[in-house]
This record gives sequence, structure tokens and C-alpha cells, in this order.
Amino acid sequence: MARAQGARAQMALAFETTYGTPPVSGFTRMPFASTTLGSEQPLLTSELLGYGRDPLAPVKDAVTADGDVVVPIDAEAFGFWLKAAFGQPVTTGVGPYTHEFRSGSWTLPSMSIETAMPEVPRYAMYSGCVLDQISWQMNRSGLLTATARLIAQGESIAAVSAAGTPTEPGLTRFGHFNGAISRDGVALGNVVSAEVTYANGLDRIETIRADGKIDGADPGLAALTGRIDVRFADSTLVAQAQTGDPCEIAFAYTLPTGESFSFTAHAVYLPRPRIEISGPQGVQASFDWQAARAETTGRMCTAILVNNRETF
Repeated sequence: MARAQGARAQMALAFETTYGTPPVSGFTRMPFASTTLGSEQPLLTSELLGYGRDPLAPVKDAVTADGDVVVPIDAEAFGFWLKAAFGQPVTTGVGPYTHEFRSGSWTLPSMSIETAMPEVPRYAMYSGCVLDQISWQMNRSGLLTATARLIAQGESIAAVSAAGTPTEPGLTRFGHFNGAISRDGVALGNVVSAEVTYANGLDRIETIRADGKIDGADPGLAALTGRIDVRFADSTLVAQAQTGDPCEIAFAYTLPTGESFSFTAHAVYLPRPRIEISGPQGVQASFDWQAARAETTGRMCTAILVNNRETF
């Protein structure tokens, strides 16, 4: 009997035309490092008395389908997750193509995602997946990945794949050494690490249904937050925090072959940090920043992906 192994697991993704209805074709094989996407149904302990010390049988509670997917930040497949986070991009160029994703969309696309364990076999199709949050970290070294948090409508299990023969995008990964951070168009120095989190603030529509599924997940008030850890070498960021003025911060990755990914927060507000001297080593300052809608652009953030793929 074969045993399931993560090394043989596969994931396929397709955007839905109708929420909660998996398409019959158009799936793309997605690279991923790990996933907790799944469906669970807890048991409720019986509260009834009068039947002795041994409890009665438990009752099933509501079904919840959600989870995280850890994916590489690359030049092609990452565009699918950006589309899920922001909606359809504005694409220009004739190859390479420039895909511009903008925050503030009132509607978000839903996806069907199939995770496969072919040796069991077990093919789990999660329909009605909507992206709630995407986040990543910038460091000096290590593997560059992002975490996508999803809310799904439901799960269906089959012994054969419903994704057909997925297309496989090219995999050209960005690395931490390709990264740069700028403030108002000028390189920001002395940055030790950074975090970026964009959340759609999804609201689960938990209506009463015979199948136990939710009716949808509507986008609420979006949020863009993060953290920047810097070596304390000047008072540029501290001065901004004291005045309360916003700035534009861009997180960018560029490959020698021309592919690039940039994420720009157009109006970033910094809190006044505590500057601690904890010993003889260098002094660091941490800024837990928040972004807001910028009057100049009319939106909070913009993500631009340059690659050789025409559409997502």
C-alpha cells in the first residue's frame, strides 16, 4: 500500500467563472512549498443530562474550509496569487509584458484549487477559494517565499483528478539578493529586514444551507501593514514618524534576465519607535508601519510584475 509523501504532492489552480463551481479546464500547475488548505468539521460534546455518567454521542458542528499556501515569489506563477489578491491586472507591452495590479477593487476572483496525493490516491478540490491575505519577508539571505491565506467554500474528494492536464508555467524565482527597498524614490539604507502584509478583510457569508457551505467571502476594508528593522544610523525615519507625514516605500526584485516584481505602498505612516540600547552591539530600530490611500494615486498600493506571460 502506497503512503502519501509531500514530495509527490501536486497543486493545480484555475479561476472560476461562477463562484464555487470548478471549471472543467484551464488549470495551471502551481509551485508551492507547503499548504494547510483543508476542510474540517469539529464535534460538539453532548450537554444532555439524565443518561448516566457516560456522555451521549457528539454532534457535528459547522464545516470550515480554509488554510495557507506557501509559494515562491517568482516571475510567472506568483502573478496568479497577485490576481487573486487584487483582481485582474492592467497589462501592457508585447513581450515582455508589464502586469499592474492595483488595490481597491470591489470584486475579487474566486479560484478552484486541487491538491493531489496520487499514491493514495486522493484528489481534493477546494472550490470558491478567495484570497484573504498575502504576506512575505525581505531578508539578506534564505529562500524567498510568500504565504497566501485562503477562504474556500467547500471541499470535494475524488480518486481521480478533476483538473485534467494542467499547463505548467516556467519557474524563474526571485531571491533575497535581488531585493531592494526605496523611500520616495531613493534607496533606503541600513535595512536589516522587512515584512509586508496585505489583507482583503474577507467577510464569510455564513448562511444556513443544507450542504453546510458558506455563500461567499466578500472583501471588506483592506489593510496594508508591515515592519521595517533598521540599523540606527540616521534620523530620517524617526523624523518622519515625529511629523506624521506619509512617504512612499517600494519593495522591488529584479533579475539580470529582465524579469522584475515591485510592490509600492503609496502612503506609508510610521509610528514613533522606542530606541533601545541593549548592549555593546549595534543599535536597531523597528517601525511597525501602516499604509493608507494616497491622494496622488487614488489607491493604497500597486504591484507590478514584468515577465513573458501575456495573461493570468
